[in-house]
Amino acid sequence: MKKLGRNDACWCGSGKKYKHCHEAFDEKLEAAAREGHFIPSHDMIKTPEQIEKIRESCKINIAVLDYVAEHIRAGVTTAEIDQWVYDETTRMGGIPAPLGYEGFPKSVCTSIDDQVCHGIPSEEVVLKDGDIINVDVSTIYNGYYSDSSRMFCIGEVSPEKKRLVEVVKECVELGLKEVKPWGFLGDMAHAVNEHAVKNGYSVVREIGGHGVGLEFHEEPWVGYIGDRGTGMMMAPGMVFTIEPMVNMGGSEVYVDDNDGWGVYTEDGKPSAQWEIMVLVTENGHEVLCW
Repeated sequence: MKKLGRNDACWCGSGKKYKHCHEAFDEKLEAAAREGHFIPSHDMIKTPEQIEKIRESCKINIAVLDYVAEHIRAGVTTAEIDQWVYDETTRMGGIPAPLGYEGFPKSVCTSIDDQVCHGIPSEEVVLKDGDIINVDVSTIYNGYYSDSSRMFCIGEVSPEKKRLVEVVKECVELGLKEVKPWGFLGDMAHAVNEHAVKNGYSVVREIGGHGVGLEFHEEPWVGYIGDRGTGMMMAPGMVFTIEPMVNMGGSEVYVDDNDGWGVYTEDGKPSAQWEIMVLVTENGHEVLCW
């Protein structure tokens, strides 16, 4: 961190003198670093102006997922879901962030049953009674990014699948309770993994959440297996996703060789994921997107 004089303009761009803005914040982080903790860099801290613009992007993302929730049903193709997402996002002035991202060909990820994530929508994939599907929507609005996903149960879903979907949502809620300033990402990860394992499930290790807002994927990387008091320290202004991928069977996954995107469970058992986007505040957290 660049050392500023107390009367210099604060690094955050607020226009305030450093001593009246982020001096105490930096001192707290520097003390934690001296104790051996992993601390966020300044570029992970969003300004109030940036947060407000991120909120505007989140409004579109939430509205798109609400639209999907109202229309999704058996008989719909995942290509139709992709078209809904594109049409609704652009109608509201946004851009679907996945479209063209590192070559991804569609506007949304649709992952069914043993697909863990990054499923590519297709005219050939028709939702049927008993499916569980994750619809992962990400939006760019005026240059700011939002990202969240929801699980949907199609028709009459087996009790085992329904329970998986419910438990993963509980994992997210328990992890969220641990998000607070000067706590650690390991606190959140521990809560997520503990609840998943207690219910007989396993958490995917290779794929996690991420910072988001100014870019689609930013630092920090957010895992869901960890110990309390470890991982990056959470500080006010950080924005990241909580999106554990939880498998009914083992945690092992593989990437589809045919399309290079779809991630599947190694044992073919179902997987579920909910994703929210959270801001660390001065006294706790704010869920920006769900």
